[in-house]
Amino acid sequence: MKRANTFDVAPRSPQDEELLSRVLDASACLWNELTYERRQRLFGELDGSVWDAPRVHDRYKGVLGSAAAKEMKRKNDEAWRSFFAAKEAGEPAGPPGYWGNEEDGRDLRWYGRCDQYTLELGDRSRLEIPVGKELKDEFGLDHTERLRLEVRGRPKWGGKPGRLELYYDELDDRFRAIQPVTVDSSRQDSPLADETAALDIGANNIVACTTTTGQQYLYEGRDLFERFRETTRTIAEHQSTVKREEGRYTSKRIRRLYRRRTRRRDHAMDALARDLFERLYEEGVSMVYVGDLTDVLETHWSVRANQKTHNFWAFRAFIDRLACTAEEFGITVEVRPEAWTSQECPNCGSTDRTTRHQDTLTCPCGFEGHADLTASETFLRRHEADVPRPMARPVCLKWDDHRWSASPRAHRPNEEHTDQSILRSA
Repeated sequence: MKRANTFDVAPRSPQDEELLSRVLDASACLWNELTYERRQRLFGELDGSVWDAPRVHDRYKGVLGSAAAKEMKRKNDEAWRSFFAAKEAGEPAGPPGYWGNEEDGRDLRWYGRCDQYTLELGDRSRLEIPVGKELKDEFGLDHTERLRLEVRGRPKWGGKPGRLELYYDELDDRFRAIQPVTVDSSRQDSPLADETAALDIGANNIVACTTTTGQQYLYEGRDLFERFRETTRTIAEHQSTVKREEGRYTSKRIRRLYRRRTRRRDHAMDALARDLFERLYEEGVSMVYVGDLTDVLETHWSVRANQKTHNFWAFRAFIDRLACTAEEFGITVEVRPEAWTSQECPNCGSTDRTTRHQDTLTCPCGFEGHADLTASETFLRRHEADVPRPMARPVCLKWDDHRWSASPRAHRPNEEHTDQSILRSA
């Protein structure tokens, strides 16, 4: 399975920092020149095919080294092949663009094949990348010497390394690295049993889960979403000020707020996926069904709902995150239709007589229960014939900015958490 290590790197001296910046800038220049040549041919300004562009990378061998310059050309080739493949498939796509410019600043970025760099981990972890002869002579490096960088943080994944991406993060003023890794097997053994779970995904309660073991989990997301909205309001206020005073829509502070908002959300979602699948693994779950909400996202729209479903929630990205995490535990995730599960009464099967108010689902037949937990149970019963009625209290979890913590007590359905004993009529 594919995974990626992300970590910071730091030059050991001001000279090394200048050298690293020169390498990354030359890489961006190579990309821009090659992209320009190919776009000129694509738009008919020059004769020939985009693949007929001159050997631009040859001019950068002295700075990047021959192998690194060729790798940048391969990266550019891949971008153009992806562009043509998307056009052939009828998908909207534009040709590869430029990595900034000299006046406004280029995006400092470098790619290296797995045999071009060395990553050594230990008490003094380090990353070494090649440098061209011209820069070696200018900065006083030996013929066989490479640029050595300190690694900050410990890469998480071991396995077969892939192409390394090294770039400068302007907002955080740091150099960062992304290393794809192919892991031979999952981190965990396959589940010890053959149990099943179903997930009801939402924004107020991000995940409601029911398993065939009779256990239920509820991950509450209201506080997380309100913090997301608070940051969104702050961003809007700064955008208004910047537009009024400077005639533009963004600034470094605004970009940092966007990034902070995204990182905070992603951190919580990553932690949720890991906490959930650790629990399901212990339950012996090998299959998880997730509701397909495509139709819901298309037909139910409002400003607040749009913030939840498209900005904060990012449903498709969350499903990918669940599937990626599940793979580590040997658990399969399948997306299935879940129409009417949130309106269906588990007692009488009615969908048109039930009423939902916030977290509570009621029915004239006498049923009253937590709407999302009930939906996950109904969803599970559609795919599993033998599902016991959950008897224990559900595990209700809230985010504290570091981890998902189980609530020490349960509440009535219309409060924060749910007492399972009053969820359903006998």
